[in-house]
Amino acid sequence: MSKSIRLFLTGFGMGTADIIPGVSGGTMAFIFGIYEELLDSIKKATGEAPKMLFKGKVKDAYKTVPWAFLLPVSGGIFSAILLLSNLLSFLLDTQATFVRSFFFGLVLASGYIVSRRVKVWTISNVISMIVLFVGAFELVGLIPVSTPEIYLAFFLSGALAICAMILPGISGAFILVLLGKYDQVLNAVVHLDIVILLLVMGGAVLGLAMFSRVLSWLFAKHHDLTVAGLTGLMLGSIRKLWPWKEVLQTGIDRHGEIVILQDSNILPKTIDVSVIAVLLLVTLGIVLLIKLSSFNRDK
Repeated sequence: MSKSIRLFLTGFGMGTADIIPGVSGGTMAFIFGIYEELLDSIKKATGEAPKMLFKGKVKDAYKTVPWAFLLPVSGGIFSAILLLSNLLSFLLDTQATFVRSFFFGLVLASGYIVSRRVKVWTISNVISMIVLFVGAFELVGLIPVSTPEIYLAFFLSGALAICAMILPGISGAFILVLLGKYDQVLNAVVHLDIVILLLVMGGAVLGLAMFSRVLSWLFAKHHDLTVAGLTGLMLGSIRKLWPWKEVLQTGIDRHGEIVILQDSNILPKTIDVSVIAVLLLVTLGIVLLIKLSSFNRDK
C-alpha cells in the first residue's frame, strides 16, 4: 500500500471519528503514528508558509507546505465527513447503543496503546494522567448550552471544535454539542450551507494555527508528561461512550425535534441478546484497534 493511500485512509478514519460525539480524530492520528507529523505539518502550513507569503516569497511558501502529507490526510477527513455524515447521523438516532459500544471498545483500546508510548512512568506522569482523566470525565458530563445563531458563534465554535479534534481524547463533535452547534453544523454539511461551512472552517484554521504550536511545544519539551496526560483524556472521555444511557433531560431544537440535553450511565436491567451484542461490539472495537495499531507498527 502506498504512503498516500495509507494517509488517505488514516484521514478517513479521523473524519469518521470526528463525526461521533465522544470520539476524537486526534486519537486516530495518534494510534496510526502520524500525530506529531500532523502537528508539524499544520505548524508549517499555518505559520511558516504565511510568513513567507507576506515577504513575497511565493515559491518558498509553496515548498514549505508538506502537500504530500496534508492533501491525502485532509482529503480523507473531508471525504469521511461528506460521505458518512448522513449514515452516522441515522445510526446515532436509531442504533445509538450499538454505535457507542463499538467506539467504546476503540477508545478503551486507544488509551491502552497510547499509554505504552510513555517511556518512564514517573509520579508526575501518573498525576498528569489522573488530572486529565478527571477533567475529561467531568467535561463530557456537562449539559449543553444554547449559543446564538450568529456568524461569530459559528466561527468560534469551529475554532474550539478543531482544537478538540486534534487533541486525542476530546471529541470535536462533542464540543459542538456542548455549544449547541452540532446539529446546525451537521445540517450545514448535509445541505451544503456554504456560508456556515466557511465560517466554521475559518474558525478551524485559526484554532489549528494556534493550538498546533502549543501541542508541538509540549511534545518537544515534555513528551512523556504529555502522552500520559493524553492517555488520561482518552480514558476519561469514554464516559460519553458508555453504551447504556438513561435520559434525564430533553429539549426542542430549532427544527422542532426532541434532542437529549442530559443523560446518565446505567447498567442493563436484564441480560438479553442486546447485551450480548453490545459486548461483542465492544470486543470488536478493541480487537480491531489493536490489529490496526499492530499493522501500522509493522509498516
